[in-house]
Amino acid sequence: MDEILKIEQLKKSFDDLSVLDGIDLSVKKGEVVVIVGPSGCGKSTFLRCLNGLEDIQEGRVSLESEVINPVSKSTVNARKKIGMVFQSYDLFPHKTILQNITLAPMKVHKRKKAEAEGEALQLLERVGLVSKKDNYPRQLSGGQKQRVAIVRALMMHPEVLLFDEVTAALDPEMVREVLEVILSLAKEGRTMLIVTHEMAFAKAVADRIIFMDGGKIIEQGTPDDIFEHPKTERLQSFLKTFTYDR
Repeated sequence: MDEILKIEQLKKSFDDLSVLDGIDLSVKKGEVVVIVGPSGCGKSTFLRCLNGLEDIQEGRVSLESEVINPVSKSTVNARKKIGMVFQSYDLFPHKTILQNITLAPMKVHKRKKAEAEGEALQLLERVGLVSKKDNYPRQLSGGQKQRVAIVRALMMHPEVLLFDEVTAALDPEMVREVLEVILSLAKEGRTMLIVTHEMAFAKAVADRIIFMDGGKIIEQGTPDDIFEHPKTERLQSFLKTFTYDR
């Protein structure tokens, strides 16, 4: 597989607090990388730096040789190729589900309304929500809103998808329906970086798992490496706080 995303010595601080401390990582096309670690270790900030939502102090992020930071025309073009799905859905409450999904493709990519709506309906059908196309976000459950947010990201035809704790705000019974959508994307060969606390899901979907702590990558490897043969005491300690299917 060819390398699609490269992160070199990435550093990010908020005032005197170092959040990311020299992250090096390369991601191959079609690879699913799951990022785990304790709360506050920099996982979400890391994702936000990858698509330019956060500035960085040092280092370099590039997508197929296009630099994401600093801000430039090439950064804008590269950011269009990186989709992100947030924990909080971020749907427009005054727009229908179909309008939420088609707005960005029509505004950013200048796609015709009929074309955008046609693709949107196909994707909604795929995630079991085509009957909700004329509903408003307030009429949907949390799991349904999160599936809509995933469809919205897919509509931009991203080369890389970022998922930031997309099940964290959901009731347990709604988690499975969202994870099944992400699993289906993995089977398609989508390039994805996923931050999650769902360890069983991480084990099932990941090609590679990254364990972060204190703004650094402490350990990385296959799911078997991480869950069955953790090398560092810090990872061993972290895994003891979870119950997951072996």
